Amino acid sequence: MNKTMIRNGMVVDGTGAPAFAADVRIRDGVITAVAPGLQPEPGEEVVDASGCHVAPGFIESHTHFDGAMWWDQELDPLPGYGVSTVVMGNCGFSVAPVSDDEAARREVVGIFSFFEDIPEQPFLKELPWDWRSWPEYKESMIRNVKLPANYAAFCGHIALRLAAMGMEAWDRAATPAEVKKMCTLLDEALGAGALGMSSNLFDHDGQDRPVPSLQADDAELGALMEVISRHPGATLQVIVDTFRNMTAPETMRRIGRLAEGMPIRVQWAGLPTLVFQRDMMGIQAPLVELHEQFKAEGRDFWTGYAHIAVTSTLSVQSSLIFAQSNDYVWHEVVVAEGDAAKAALLRDPDWRQRARESWDTKTFEFSPFPSGRAEHLLLMNSDNGAGPTHLTLGEYQQQIGAVHPSDAMAEWLLANGLQSTVTMPPFERDREMVLKLMRDPYSVGNISDAGAHGQMLCGGGENIKLFTDFVRSGELTLEEAVYIQTGKLADHFGFRDRGTLAAGKRADITVFNLDEVQEREMKRVYDVPDGKGGFTWRWSRDPAPMRLTMVNGEVTFDGQQGTDARPGTMLAPAAA
Repeated sequence: MNKTMIRNGMVVDGTGAPAFAADVRIRDGVITAVAPGLQPEPGEEVVDASGCHVAPGFIESHTHFDGAMWWDQELDPLPGYGVSTVVMGNCGFSVAPVSDDEAARREVVGIFSFFEDIPEQPFLKELPWDWRSWPEYKESMIRNVKLPANYAAFCGHIALRLAAMGMEAWDRAATPAEVKKMCTLLDEALGAGALGMSSNLFDHDGQDRPVPSLQADDAELGALMEVISRHPGATLQVIVDTFRNMTAPETMRRIGRLAEGMPIRVQWAGLPTLVFQRDMMGIQAPLVELHEQFKAEGRDFWTGYAHIAVTSTLSVQSSLIFAQSNDYVWHEVVVAEGDAAKAALLRDPDWRQRARESWDTKTFEFSPFPSGRAEHLLLMNSDNGAGPTHLTLGEYQQQIGAVHPSDAMAEWLLANGLQSTVTMPPFERDREMVLKLMRDPYSVGNISDAGAHGQMLCGGGENIKLFTDFVRSGELTLEEAVYIQTGKLADHFGFRDRGTLAAGKRADITVFNLDEVQEREMKRVYDVPDGKGGFTWRWSRDPAPMRLTMVNGEVTFDGQQGTDARPGTMLAPAAA
C-alpha cells in the first residue's frame, strides 16, 4: 500500500473556503483524511509542508496537447507548476474521429497544425493513427501514452465534419444523411467519455477560407446539440469571433436560440478582456450583456476568459499571426519551403513593395502591423547573435535608415537568422473585467493554449500569474486563485472525484510556498521532432517551482524537477 501524509501545511481545499491548518493523509492515490494533528503511521512517507500551502492539483482548462502528448510525455513544464489535469480537443480541433479517406485524414492534421502552430511531420509520424472513431482514439491513448497529468478531451466539430463529409466539409452545409452520421460519431464519443463537442465559429485558414465548422447550418448545429443534451455532464464548447469579423454577439444569440429548452451546458470563449476590445472595437459591452442575460434566464452558459495579457512571438518558421492579421504577403514567407526560399522572398524588391502595402492597407487595425503598432515590436531573440537586440523595430528602422518597418523586420531577420523571432508587446488588459470574471460563478478561467504555438508563446506556467500578479497585488485572495483553477473547473467539467481536498477524493495535490514561486522567462528547448530525424525548438520555462506536485497519489514533481512517474489517467465527465 502506498501511504503518504503531508503535515504542517495550510490547506486551501479548492472550494474557496478560508485556508486552515491541517494534515492530509493519502492511501493508494486517495485522500483518506484532512484534519489537524494527524499522527504518522508505520510505513507512512511524511512530507513536511511547514510554511507552505497545500492545494488541489491545478487544472489547465484549455490546452492543445492532442499532438505533443505523443512525443513530449513529460508535459514540460506543467509538473513544476502544480498541474495535475489538462483539457484537450479545444477550439473544434481534435484528431478523432477520422475518415477512411487519406486526404481527409491529412486535412485534420493540416488544419490542427496551421491553427495551433504544431509541426505536421511529428503529427504524422509520432501518432500511431490506429483509430477511426473517437472510442478507438481513447483506447489508443490509454494504451500508448503515459503522462504525469490526467487528461480529458473534447470531440472536435471540424473532425466530425471531415469524417462525415470528406473534403467537401470546407465548402457546404451537410446533408441530412451527413448530419446523421456526425450525430452517430458524436454519440459514440460522448458514450466513451469525451467531455463534449468543441466547435469553432471563428477561424479562417491561410487561404482566408472559413473553417469547416463555420459551414454548419442550424439543422446541423441543433442536431449535434441535441446529442450533447442526452449525455448528462457533457458540454458544447464554442469559440467565437471577438477580433477578426466580430461576429461573437450574433453567434451567441444563435447558440442561445438553438439551445432553448435543451438541458445543455455551453462554454463559450469568450468575453473580451483587452482594453482596445472594450474601448475601440466595442465588442465587450454586447457580450457582457449576453453573459448577464444567459445567467438571468437560468442558462447553463459559461464564458471563458484569459487572465494574462495577450502577447505572442512572430516567426517566419511557424506562425499563424500574419494570416490571422489579414497579412497574406508576410504569410508567404511562413509557408515558403526552406530558409533559402524564405530569404529570397525577404530580399525580393517586388515582395518588399507588396509587404509594405499589406502592412499599410490590408492588415486589421488591431493586428501588430499597422503604422503606430509595428514600430513597437520587440527585437529580443537573435538566432545567431548578430543583433542588435533589446530594442524596438522602430528604433532599428531608424538605425539602418529603412523606409518602412516591414523592410526593417526583413533586414533584421536576414541579419540574425531565420530562426530568430520578434515579440509583440502585450496588449493592455481590462483588469477590472478580468477580476469580475474571476469572481463570476459562470466563468471558465486558466485558459492557456499550452501545447500549441510552441514558437510563439509558452502557455504552460501562465497559471502561476494568478498568484504572482493578482494575489501578491492584493486583488485576489489565495483561496480565490486556487478555486479558479481547481474546484470551480472540476465542477464545470464534471471531474467529481477530484478538484478539492477532502476524504474520498483522488490525491491530485500541489504544495507551494507563495514567497518562492515566480514567473519564469521563456527559454528555448530543442525537443520537438522535425520528422527528419532531428529536433526543432519550442518555448518552455523553468519550474515555478512548487515544493511538490502529486497526481493520483504519486509524485510528479519533487521540488527540483519532474519525476519519472506517469500516473495520469483519462478523465470523463460525470453528471452533477
